[in-house]
Amino acid sequence: MQQKIRMGMIGGGKQAFIGAVHRMAANLDGLIELCCGALSSNPETAKLSGKDLFLPADRSYGSYQEMFSAESQLPANERMHFVSIVTPNHLHFEPAMMALEHGFNVVIDKPITFSLTEAKALQQKVEETGLLLCLTHTYSGYPMVKQAKQMVKDGVFGKIRKVCVEYPQGWLSLPAQSDNKQAAWRTDPNKSGISGCMGDIGTHAAQLAEYISGLEISKICADLNTVVPDRALDDDGNVLLKFNNGANGILMASQIAAGEENALKIYVYGEKGGIEWHQMEPNTLIVKWLDQPTQIYRTGNAYLSNIAQFNSRTPAGHPEGYLEAFANIYKNFALTLLAQQSGVKPTAEMLDFPTAKDGVRGMAFIENVVASSKSDLKWFDFKI
Repeated sequence: MQQKIRMGMIGGGKQAFIGAVHRMAANLDGLIELCCGALSSNPETAKLSGKDLFLPADRSYGSYQEMFSAESQLPANERMHFVSIVTPNHLHFEPAMMALEHGFNVVIDKPITFSLTEAKALQQKVEETGLLLCLTHTYSGYPMVKQAKQMVKDGVFGKIRKVCVEYPQGWLSLPAQSDNKQAAWRTDPNKSGISGCMGDIGTHAAQLAEYISGLEISKICADLNTVVPDRALDDDGNVLLKFNNGANGILMASQIAAGEENALKIYVYGEKGGIEWHQMEPNTLIVKWLDQPTQIYRTGNAYLSNIAQFNSRTPAGHPEGYLEAFANIYKNFALTLLAQQSGVKPTAEMLDFPTAKDGVRGMAFIENVVASSKSDLKWFDFKI
């Protein structure tokens, strides 16, 4: 008898933002249940957080090391199938590697690791074990993003010539208050890594550009800025892009754009037309043509591609947003696991979630952008 996919979680306890988002997303389609967790680096907080989430006391662990040891000894029909890692960046690699070594699949918040070296090591371990690693690049989960990708893939716009993506936020426009936990670790190079804004949201923009266009960034020319005095990492940046088909592009990411909320936007242009999509109006895809009137595509309609419909839940006119997009990542990952457990080959729709390869390219983007910004070269080859 088929059972739900069992999830463990590392991090995401009391006062954590993204952990609750992961749990809601994982639960949305009824395919996944949270069965255990090591929900804080503080053992006492971890136990209390587990109690708040109604986890059994014997499966609310004080550390992820304890969790992997205990879970791997449980019968196969009881132990977790995968672990979701929702800690700050510097605490991604070790638990992810340990999970794979103990035979557990992994879902991990982006960026995948603290460094490119760590990301490559994880990718190699995934290949060695044959296990799944899913990276939660949320914005690729939106139905209209998938519609845009499919239209580009089908060649309806001809050869892609230009990709422009911008991700302005304003929440770090001023020095962060001492009690702002999210700001504290994201602006700390010991926890966030070598980049602040570009590591946090620039990676989302780069992944979205490559996901929709089907292209890979091959060259960059970057200018990173630290605008708020005494901040240790970049909080603003601009990057010129060249893609592997000769197309060019622009990527802007900023966390000091005062007044902006989460205004991710992307424009992709081909020979015959292009698309425009805004994260804050996610159910709409604007389709522009060289020789026809502009069209408005909307989530939930029968004229959409199979993959857009596969990732939609409600009829047209019923808004689907951030949580649903996040849930699509988990749903597709879970369906792939279920297919594998049943000895069935996963469909292309099921396999449509970011993987370790996306994680490696994300870390390469961070390291190349930082290197380019420090370099006197106009164009810097994108190296992995």
